[in-house]
Amino acid sequence: MIWEELKESLILTDVEADTSDDVMKQVGSKIIEGGYAKDSFVEALINREKDFPTGLDIDGFGVAIPHTDVSHVNSSATAIAILDKPVTFVQMGSDDDYVDAKVVFMLAVDDPKGHLEQLQRIITIIQDKNVLTELTTATEPKQIIEVIKEKENTL
Repeated sequence: MIWEELKESLILTDVEADTSDDVMKQVGSKIIEGGYAKDSFVEALINREKDFPTGLDIDGFGVAIPHTDVSHVNSSATAIAILDKPVTFVQMGSDDDYVDAKVVFMLAVDDPKGHLEQLQRIITIIQDKNVLTELTTATEPKQIIEVIKEKENTL
């Protein structure tokens, strides 16, 4: 279950950012500050995003799931950022389709096999547009954890 692993210190609401790089710098720095990733983490995120975009259009709702190679990670963590206004990410599997993401799930993955499992778990949760709406209206980290917990309990 994702909710059991979430840390309030890695859940950010009302994040002000103008670009995807801004988002990755702000959220990635929280992961580094928590000791979950190495100093190289943010730069690696930005570079990987150029080659392997992570934006997703979920029924008209933009989400991004940036992550990078395990060599930049000390221990597994998931950060969640709710943006004050949508930020453009390139759509996953594309070079020139864009998604205006309002919710970002940033992964620090220390096990290459765990990466796919974690992505699948997140995608299962975010396929519910009601969950995405609830996440964007939450004002406290505890509320975000509760929304995810409630969704996971119905799966």
